[in-house]
Amino acid sequence: MENKECPECGRPVHGRIDKKFCSDACRNAFNNKANSATTNHMRNVNNTLAKNRRILIEMNPTGKKKTHKDKLLKKGFDFDYYTNSYTTKAGDTYRFCYEQGYLLLDEGFVLLVENTKDASA
Repeated sequence: MENKECPECGRPVHGRIDKKFCSDACRNAFNNKANSATTNHMRNVNNTLAKNRRILIEMNPTGKKKTHKDKLLKKGFDFDYYTNSYTTKAGDTYRFCYEQGYLLLDEGFVLLVENTKDASA
């Protein structure tokens, strides 16, 4: 029987024949390193989406409001991140951060809306 080494620390691995790591700590450390880039990217995207949603909630307390795009940008809103979009029959595309949405209008204005249809589900 061959002696296997732990891919994380290099110590010998004892126990079951299919065991790859010497301990749970080494297994966790190895997997955390392997997944860190993906995890960090996902965390950053989720944080941006959450920030966008907070800004939309703050700027749209009544459920429908018209504002200027610059006001959103000043608060740190990132128009590149949204969870989904909806195109109406008229061809208008609303972009949503979860239930909070917006429609880009002419002359730099933005219509803020809230999708209450799916909130009860």
